[in-house]
Amino acid sequence: MFPILGALILQAMYSAVDLMIVGRFGTTAGISGVSTGSNIINLVTFSVGGLAMGVTVLIGRYLGEGRQEKVGQVIGGVICFFLALSVVLTILLLVFARPIAVLMQAPEEAMDLTVLYIRICGGGIVFVVAYNVISSIFRGLGNSRLPLIFVAIACVVNIVGDLILVAGFHMNVAGAAIATIGAQAVSVVMSLVIIRRQELPFRMTVKDIHFNAEIRRFVSLGAPLALQELLTNITFLALCAFINRLGLDASSGYGVGQKIQSFVMLIPSSIMQSMASFVAQNVGAGKEDRARDAMKCGMAIGAGIGVFICYMTFFHGDLLAGIFTTDEAVILRAAEYLKGFAPEAVVTSILFSFYGYFNGHSRSMLVMIQGLIQSFLIRLPMSWFMSIQPNASLTWIGLAAPTATVCGIVICLVFYRRMQRQMT
Repeated sequence: MFPILGALILQAMYSAVDLMIVGRFGTTAGISGVSTGSNIINLVTFSVGGLAMGVTVLIGRYLGEGRQEKVGQVIGGVICFFLALSVVLTILLLVFARPIAVLMQAPEEAMDLTVLYIRICGGGIVFVVAYNVISSIFRGLGNSRLPLIFVAIACVVNIVGDLILVAGFHMNVAGAAIATIGAQAVSVVMSLVIIRRQELPFRMTVKDIHFNAEIRRFVSLGAPLALQELLTNITFLALCAFINRLGLDASSGYGVGQKIQSFVMLIPSSIMQSMASFVAQNVGAGKEDRARDAMKCGMAIGAGIGVFICYMTFFHGDLLAGIFTTDEAVILRAAEYLKGFAPEAVVTSILFSFYGYFNGHSRSMLVMIQGLIQSFLIRLPMSWFMSIQPNASLTWIGLAAPTATVCGIVICLVFYRRMQRQMT
C-alpha cells in the first residue's frame, strides 16, 4: 500500500502544481480553465485506470495460480489494445474540445482557455494511457515500488516545466498543459528504460504482441470498472457544470477544492489498488481468510487516518486553499465546498476497501452496480438540487459526495454478506 500511496501523492502533486502555479502566476480565468479542462482529462484517465485494473487482477490471478507463462500473453494483448484506444481518444479530444467545454458550461471568460487545455492534453493522451497501463502491470506482479519511481520522475519534470513555462514565460494554461503531458512522456520513456534492466518473473517475446484471447479476459474484468469510472466521473463533470453556472469565483473555488479533494482521496485509493492485487493473489492461492482480513485491516487503517484528514479539511479548508491562490473570494468558495466534502475522508476508506475486495475476487460487476446507484440516484440529484437553491451554498453541494458514499457502503455490505453465504 505505501509505495502506491507515495505514487498517488506524487501524482496528485504534479496535477495540483498546474493549478497552484497558474493560480499564482496566471489568471483567475486560467484557474477555471485548468479546473474544467483537467476534469475532462481525469474522466479519460480514471476510465483507462479502471480498465487497466482488469490487467492487474488477471496478472495477479495467474501468478497466484502459478501460471507465469500466461503473463507474457496478457501484456502482449495489453500493448495492442491500449495503443488502439489511445489513437481513438486522441482524435475525440482534439475534434470535440470546444463542444465539450460548452457542454461543461465553462465561464465565458475561461472558454478558450478550457478548450486549449483539453486539446494540448488530448494530443499527448497516449502517454497518460501508457503510464497507467505500465503501473497496472507491475501492481499485478506485486511490485508497487516501480510505479512510485515512474511518477516521481513525472512529478519533478512537471514542476520544472510549470515553473519555466507558466512562471517564467507566462504561458498560463498552455504552459500548464504542456508541462503535464511532457512530464508523462518523460516518465513513460524512463520507465521503459528501467524495465529493460529488471529481472521479471515471466517471459515475453515479440510474438506475444498481437490481438489475442487475453484481451477479452482483462477487458471483461476491467470494463465494469471502466464504465463505473466513466459514469461516476460524468457525475463529477455535471457537478462542475452546475457550479460553473454560479460564476467565475465559484468555478475557480471549486477547482481549488477539487485539487485538495484529490489529496483527501489518496489513502482510500491506495488501499483499493493494493488490496485488489493482494486479494487476487490470495484468492488464486485459495487463502480466502487472508483476503477478508485484508479488507477489514484496510477499513480500520483508512478510517483512522481519515478522521484527522476530515478535521483538517473541515476546520482549515481556507489555509489549504491558500496554498493554491491568493484570491480571497476563491479561497472562501473553496473552503465552503470542503466543509461539506470533509466526511468523505472517513467513509470512502470503508467503501474502497469493499471495492478492493470485490475486484480481487473478479466481482467488478458488483462494484459497478453500486457505483452507478450511488452516483446517479444520490450524488448527482442532490448536487443539482442544492445548486439551484437561492444563494446556493457549495457546502451543501459538497455534502452530496459523503452522503452517496454512505449509501454505497450499505449496498456493498449487502453484496458482501451474500458473497459469504455463497462461499460457505
